Amino acid sequence: MIWTTKDVREAFLGYFESKGHRRVASSSLVPAGDPTLLFTNAGMNQFKDCFLGREKRDYTRATTSQKCVRAGGKHNDLENVGRTARHHTFFEMLGNFSFGDYFKKDAIHYAWELVTNVYGLGVERLWFSVYEGDENVPADEEAARLWIEAGADPSRVLRFGRKDNFWQMGDTGPCGPCSEIHYFRGSDMSKNVASLVNGEGDDTMEIWNLVFMQYERDANGVLTPLPAPSVDTGAGLERIAGVLQKVDSNYDIDLFQSIVRRIEALGRHKYAGSWTDDMDVAVRVLCDHARSASFLIADGVIPSNEGRGYVLRRIIRRAIRFGRKFPEPVLLTSLVDTVVDAMGEAYPELETRRRVVHETLGSEEDRFGKTLSTGAERVGQAIDDVRKRGERAIDGSEVFRLYDTYGIPIDLIAEMAEEEGVAIDREGFEQQMGEARKRAKAASKFQAADVAVYQKIAERSGKSQFVGYENYTSVQGKAVALVANGAEQHELVHGTEGEVVLSPTPFYAESGGQIGDGGRIEWKGGHAEVVDTVKPFGDLVVSRVRVIEGTLKSGDAVEASVPVQTRLDTTANHTATHLLHKALKDYLGETVSQAGSLVAPDRLRFDYTFTRPLEEDELRDLERIVNEKIRENLGVTKQVMGIDEAKKSGAVAMFGEKYGEEVRVVAAGDWSREFCGGCHVNRTGDIGVFKITSDRSLAAGVRRMEAVTGRLAIEYLQHVDHATKQVQAQLNVGIEELPATVASLQEKQRQLEKEIKTLKLKVATAGSGGAAEDPVIEVSGVRLMTKRADDIAGGDLRNLADTLRGKIKSGVVVLGSAADGKATILIAVTPDVMGKVAANKLINHIAPIVGGKGGGKPDLAQAGGKDADKLDDALGAAAGAVREMVEG
Repeated sequence: MIWTTKDVREAFLGYFESKGHRRVASSSLVPAGDPTLLFTNAGMNQFKDCFLGREKRDYTRATTSQKCVRAGGKHNDLENVGRTARHHTFFEMLGNFSFGDYFKKDAIHYAWELVTNVYGLGVERLWFSVYEGDENVPADEEAARLWIEAGADPSRVLRFGRKDNFWQMGDTGPCGPCSEIHYFRGSDMSKNVASLVNGEGDDTMEIWNLVFMQYERDANGVLTPLPAPSVDTGAGLERIAGVLQKVDSNYDIDLFQSIVRRIEALGRHKYAGSWTDDMDVAVRVLCDHARSASFLIADGVIPSNEGRGYVLRRIIRRAIRFGRKFPEPVLLTSLVDTVVDAMGEAYPELETRRRVVHETLGSEEDRFGKTLSTGAERVGQAIDDVRKRGERAIDGSEVFRLYDTYGIPIDLIAEMAEEEGVAIDREGFEQQMGEARKRAKAASKFQAADVAVYQKIAERSGKSQFVGYENYTSVQGKAVALVANGAEQHELVHGTEGEVVLSPTPFYAESGGQIGDGGRIEWKGGHAEVVDTVKPFGDLVVSRVRVIEGTLKSGDAVEASVPVQTRLDTTANHTATHLLHKALKDYLGETVSQAGSLVAPDRLRFDYTFTRPLEEDELRDLERIVNEKIRENLGVTKQVMGIDEAKKSGAVAMFGEKYGEEVRVVAAGDWSREFCGGCHVNRTGDIGVFKITSDRSLAAGVRRMEAVTGRLAIEYLQHVDHATKQVQAQLNVGIEELPATVASLQEKQRQLEKEIKTLKLKVATAGSGGAAEDPVIEVSGVRLMTKRADDIAGGDLRNLADTLRGKIKSGVVVLGSAADGKATILIAVTPDVMGKVAANKLINHIAPIVGGKGGGKPDLAQAGGKDADKLDDALGAAAGAVREMVEG
């Protein structure tokens, strides 16, 4: 049988379906509701809460083909991609999972049967590894015995230590031994030996890992057997396909071949599979990066300078640099259709988002092209400066400035520096990066205790009963648990802050873009202010409170309320967000998709994918569409249904949300239909009015729109109306004349500014060339003019320098200009004296006096400084500096 990658995937999933497993679709590459992960990097990610006991589903066995990315954070294969046969940033992980159902015996039996009977791999080429044990965990002799009982030769069952055969979810939590299947794929059977398992080379390769979660690790490292041990396995699809197709590299399997052929045609290079040829390496890089970039964008990731967006940007920019190695440059945009055609059947979101992927990549490639052009000059200047100082490396702070200010990738800086024989201070750069991350890291608004505290409360109290959709004032309930200082407490006293678990609760926990509720809790003898509400564990709703009066004790009867106006404003904004989403898709096209949202009482914010700014008439059209739906007074229904039924009904999933087997669908008539657990109006007419207040670029290919509704929209319009009338009164014109009048005033201002600039230059130039106010002195045989000309900058200062340099005929002109507390120094040198006094060297003598540094060429150099008060001192120091340079 000739195995295609599609056959390999289907055989795996079909086999486990026949064994009672639920076939579950791959989750997004953006892990919903899991801030601990940058990207989905393993098949078990979407089942994490099932393994932790936080979530119960209507099945205990599952199988998936999960799309994964490992290109940032702890799991980062980026730099190896293209240089090895196995590393990818994007790959598919086949897996079967048991949530407290079967364990080692069945897992090993299934793996043996699938590998030997279904895939037909020779037993004589298979190796099996198990955990050898240590002082804390016994050897996994059970797994070893089960492999032998399944049919493995005892000599082919090997023992390895914690590094290779023990798995843990984190420092605490589920963990246990794992057992790997390795396959010898070489042609020389004399090399089919035990020493190459987990050893050097690619001939013996791991193809499947079976993880047996059987312990719980606590904060002290103590392991306790789990009451319901589970199974998590992962088999790399590309690796198994490579074995079955008998190829030397993952890049030689059928899944990559259409992409390889496309690169060959575009780049005019025949791929030979070399591991040393730069262009063959580039082919593999583009193959991988075209897949990862396409899938990441299809799942809503947008290039940016932080987090997931930064990793995507690195992938794209790395691909651009490698794409330039061919006789004809190859861009990722030219490979998108090939990727979609190859993988769109298995992952329909690629086809749906094809245009978005094209446009986002195109925008990023254009942007980076400009960065490369200007970046080369910036890096070149930095290299020149290093050499002038007699140093050998670009300082870490300068590398960070090139990266952070100008957007030049660290890899590109290093590459250019290396070509010029200059190193970069990577350690210093990383230190600067670390400090920048600390500055950028926003403090969490909900400082929760360890999740284990909430887990114990949830196990005791069960799922929180949220009643706030309809009943959110004077709700009678009980404080079932209190938390403060990282631990559960018996009471919260006056003046302290803590967390409260109520049953039932009217407070909505932050999710789906809607912020967590605030409000008031009252009890006999006291009350507290609710400042936020979240779900720190599963469906447990926790409200953060500040006790204003009295003492709240665990078990107290309470009355809880959300302010009526707050809830009404929030519901209006949330339903309006759905209407806006639908309007954007209808008006701008299906390539528009949500990239984030915020629903608060005072405004709504909607991030969406689109590659250009919207015109004013387009924004007015969107407002009109939404307001028409408001005036139609459509009924807003909320219905809980199975997720498959919801998808078939046309409901749209909200970006970044995690959904269970049952979902809540919110529909505005027959027009808008979305998955949503948030609070909504009963009819669209309850929104009142909708007004867009801003629309701006957020990142390449992503825009952010903000709007207000209801009473806040009216307040906004009244404010605009008041401001407009004030301007009318000041200008004494009608409202229809305002645009033309303002345009006329702006033109007059430009003319006046131009006249002022001309006059300043005339004043600065007047009398130069020997007049008393601008003396030209002779320093060691070189004529020198120094002049201060404040509030002149940029090209005008250079023009003045050229004029004065022409007047003195031969010599050096040093100009100083102060503006807004900062100083600028510009030096111009005539060609005949450049051999004695170079402008770019002279600037480094006097710029430090104003707290700056500069650069340039021998005939013209410029510096900026932060201390304008020292500008006269700097100009006065020019003569001494010239004398020193001439006389040595």
